Amino acid sequence: MLIVYAIIVGVLFGFVLDRVGATNPNFIVKMLNFKNLHLMKAILLGIGTASILMFGGQILGLVDVMHMSVKTAYVGVLIGGGIMGFGWVLAGYCPGTSLVSAASGRKDALLFIGGGLAGALAYMLTFESVKGTGILDAIAGGKVTLGTVPGSKFEGFTAIQGDLLGIGLGALFIIVAFILPEGRDETV
Repeated sequence: MLIVYAIIVGVLFGFVLDRVGATNPNFIVKMLNFKNLHLMKAILLGIGTASILMFGGQILGLVDVMHMSVKTAYVGVLIGGGIMGFGWVLAGYCPGTSLVSAASGRKDALLFIGGGLAGALAYMLTFESVKGTGILDAIAGGKVTLGTVPGSKFEGFTAIQGDLLGIGLGALFIIVAFILPEGRDETV
């Protein structure tokens, strides 16, 4: 039954991505160039709402903290993030939006997906040599969160109560989403 829920949530998320314009690479590029901030506002509102619901749910005992997964911090993440960010700006797609775009019939998204798979293959084939460089060694404490989350097995980077920090950051994201202007160029 879990896979059915995952498929339903995935389809609904893809529908929302399409409705807010995240499947249009021109829309994404205009957001990244700060010409049209409609999509950025939607992203900030979504992240802020999800943060408040998740961390609020943890405080109320509705969300099990043990479901939290934290990835190890290492230099390779920064390098990979930079490469992905460059590809995002260049192509107007990120991995999630490219899949939804392909599902909605955009053929250029298939090229982006193919490039992503080729990059993953190249990384897989060179992993042993990359591993020896040290860029995959843990930094900043490895698996660490910004704040300390009670009941979590992860260290907090600060002594601030993580659930409250998550709610506060979520509220900040929502406030920023509402005060951001739409942008200089309203056309897509």
